[in-house]
Amino acid sequence: MSYLIETLRRIGQARGWVAAQFWATLLIVLGGVAWTRMPEKHVWQVGLTLLLPVVMLAALLVLEAATMRGLVHNDERRVQFAWGALTLLVWIAVVGIAWFILDWCDDQTYLWASYLNSRMPAHFRARLFTYAHIQLWLTILIWICRWIAVPAKVIPHAMASVQWGWRLPWRKLFRMLLDWRWWLGAVIAALLGVLLPSYFFHGEPRGTVAHQVLAAILKPIGAYLLAIASWVLLLAWAAVALDRNAPATPGDDASQLVPVGSGPLGEDSVKLPLPEGGNDASGKI
Repeated sequence: MSYLIETLRRIGQARGWVAAQFWATLLIVLGGVAWTRMPEKHVWQVGLTLLLPVVMLAALLVLEAATMRGLVHNDERRVQFAWGALTLLVWIAVVGIAWFILDWCDDQTYLWASYLNSRMPAHFRARLFTYAHIQLWLTILIWICRWIAVPAKVIPHAMASVQWGWRLPWRKLFRMLLDWRWWLGAVIAALLGVLLPSYFFHGEPRGTVAHQVLAAILKPIGAYLLAIASWVLLLAWAAVALDRNAPATPGDDASQLVPVGSGPLGEDSVKLPLPEGGNDASGKI
């Protein structure tokens, strides 16, 4: 319960950027749609076609980096905003590569299902390990990897790099990835933000024309709000998990040398006894 209360408190702490997640993301999406419809008859239109994706990517980096930094507690080791935002490019590339591999796996499911079905004994092949069952299980496994495993592994590293650059607190991140509460939050966010909205578009249209028009308007709005709300809650949940799997600063996780005797006398300095003759190190009495 304390995790949930702290998560809501973090959302209130960064409420400005949390609100921007809803309207700024919509503007970026609309900009992407406009970009696909943009003509290229004149030079300025070609230039705008090349410039608009850069502007949208920069806006996305600023939005996500500012939200993440607003949710995580500040400390003296925080890097500059521009550097922290640029590190997100690496994690976006990691997600892109992972999704490319998962798309390839998704295209191969029918082959794998056919092969696995053929290797099963006849009794199991006809009842349990049928082609349809195996393909369904593989599809579910790919969905779990795409919407739960990949985000749950990438988001903590992305939040840490936005905060501290590439001086990542590896031990803290490792403890966070072993925390069942973090994985529970990732599962709930995937169910609410991805799986539930997908059911909005299942089934045949029913009712009057006005009812169908209203449903066609409300369904995308509801799906969008659920997806963004789940994303914000997951970021806040990650911020709480990152701070609670402390040491307080990432430097505590790093292998840093602390000089002996660097503090004031009586705390961490060492007082050496004088020689028996009463002389100090310089030979004076």
